[in-house]
Amino acid sequence: MPVYYVNSYDITDPAEYAHYGPPVLALLQKYGAEVLASDLDAIGVEGTPMKMHAIIRFPSEAAALQCYNDPEYQPLKEIRWRSTANGKMILVHGK
Repeated sequence: MPVYYVNSYDITDPAEYAHYGPPVLALLQKYGAEVLASDLDAIGVEGTPMKMHAIIRFPSEAAALQCYNDPEYQPLKEIRWRSTANGKMILVHGK
């Protein structure tokens, strides 16, 4: 069953954050993930949206968690932590 990794956060250091995206996209391919949506200009319907939003489909919960815990992702995660704030990330089970 697919799962959807949904994240939102504010980018506080765009120069450092620029080092995050390209290697993450390569890592996502390793786990069969597909970026369904990614937006820096979301429209707030209720509340104030953060700066970055993404929805990524993984083929399974196991694949999503393996990607998140992959040794290659750990230094990238640190880049994201240093260059963003107010991050929220969840896995949503699909059908």
